Amino acid sequence: MQRYFCSNKIEDRFILSKESSHHIVNVMRMKIGDFIEVVSEEKVYKCKIITLPMVEALIIEEIKAYNEMNLKVTICQTLVKENKMDTILMHGVELGMHEFIPLKTKNSIIRLDVKEALKKRLRWEKIVLDAARQSKRNIVPKVSDVMEIKDIIKKDYDLKILCTVNELSTTFKNVLQNNKNCGTMIIVIGPEGGFTHEEEKLLITNGFISTTLGKLVLRTETASLCALSMINYEYER
Repeated sequence: MQRYFCSNKIEDRFILSKESSHHIVNVMRMKIGDFIEVVSEEKVYKCKIITLPMVEALIIEEIKAYNEMNLKVTICQTLVKENKMDTILMHGVELGMHEFIPLKTKNSIIRLDVKEALKKRLRWEKIVLDAARQSKRNIVPKVSDVMEIKDIIKKDYDLKILCTVNELSTTFKNVLQNNKNCGTMIIVIGPEGGFTHEEEKLLITNGFISTTLGKLVLRTETASLCALSMINYEYER
């Protein structure tokens, strides 16, 4: 069954959004009487479509399905070109990302003014929503406003990780294996040109552990997906 997210619940039914209704009617070609899954407040319900074209769905039963990782992982990724950001968001959601923070750094290729940043965020949120629906998530991961390092260091997490190409750094694998009981984690990933020395120093002096993902130098869009894959392997058994 196709999955949709909805917060508009009235008694025994959901009233789906215009966007979800459009997808049901015009993309999936569903009819009255067809069944869908609706997620509300992280709970999943089997529902039957009872009105079109603005979809109302009658609750049939609650489905016992919870597909979220116990560890809440925030990916903090430096701004990159649109096609790379699309990849990071889409596959990051599939791999269990809980929140995404776009990061502005000195070596960021992309520069956004306030208007552009808002437009981008709306686009990113749509990509995240579509990926959450496709991968059967119980939540839609949050997409934050564009932040800077001075904003990131103020945020509180059980484990704070900086991914770097510094060969003297500890391995990402070792950090995960030594922190099995953390509930929240942030992973900061830099641009193609890397962080400046000052940026790395600021992060490390504020509790971030400098780590390496391996001997090979990864593209910035590959790094976050590699990190999330390793987290799934170490934590989700």
